[in-house]
Amino acid sequence: MDLFQTMRFFVAVAQSGSFTAAAHTLDTTTTNVSKAITGLEARLQTRLINRTTRRQALTEAGVRYLQRCESILDQVREADEEAGTALTTPVGRLKIHAMSAIGNHYVIDAIARYREMHPSVMFDLALTNRLPDLLEEGYDMSIVLARDLPDSGFVAQRLGITYSILCASPHYLHKRGYPDSPQALAEHDCLRIVNTVMPVESWVFEGPDGMETVDLPLSPFHVNTADAMTVAINKGMGIGIQPIASAVAGLKAGTLVRVLPDYHFEEFNLYAIYPSRKFVDAKTRTWVEFLKDYMPVLLAADEQVAGSAGKP
Repeated sequence: MDLFQTMRFFVAVAQSGSFTAAAHTLDTTTTNVSKAITGLEARLQTRLINRTTRRQALTEAGVRYLQRCESILDQVREADEEAGTALTTPVGRLKIHAMSAIGNHYVIDAIARYREMHPSVMFDLALTNRLPDLLEEGYDMSIVLARDLPDSGFVAQRLGITYSILCASPHYLHKRGYPDSPQALAEHDCLRIVNTVMPVESWVFEGPDGMETVDLPLSPFHVNTADAMTVAINKGMGIGIQPIASAVAGLKAGTLVRVLPDYHFEEFNLYAIYPSRKFVDAKTRTWVEFLKDYMPVLLAADEQVAGSAGKP
């Protein structure tokens, strides 16, 4: 018999006042209870209960041990209840990873709305343009853009589709003119995002005639994040790729202009990835359900803005 179970037997005897009553409470035999207490005393080398054929009483050591055992058992019960509640009540902290543009422009918005409904859930959000090792780095979830996902054994919920567009500042276009086709980009300063998603040497567009690849001229500027690219474009440095998430605010304000509005880059899936489908706690389950409802609304609204930008 393990120590935890032996403690339960001892507490039951002390609280009920007899071995027989304890056996009834624990649904076992008086012999098992007696063996458990005898074994416990032998392990401790201390007598915990003075007993005769008619009565029993805790020793001084038994009283102290009872207090400790009751405290331990209460903490175990609380831990069990807390863990069980986690499956039904959204509470606790979620450690989330997201790609930078998606995190800045969608995930933080979603967290704010979600916490209006579930204020007991707290978030740690990390923004990096990579797919992390969820288990190794301790993330509860990663929200990423990808064409497809490798077979990792994780759960992946598809939240929607998005794509990138070309943008420039009004100042740059006034100075250098508007390209009227992908081939005309050869005469412009093309700013490049360097990451695992976008190729450096060429841009592949989807347009009225299907897929079209354009080899790029020597670029005056490379950067690895969409938000940094937004700053460069706003400074009039050239024409650059902008995820819709990064472009929308500038398009609305007039600080960005969509270039070649009939063309866009390859569509990517937006995924929420988390480790297990079994015993998913309430905070993770309700967060995923919220994202599945809320993210398509945000994506559709921004796509509408991008779709109408640059067109008469």
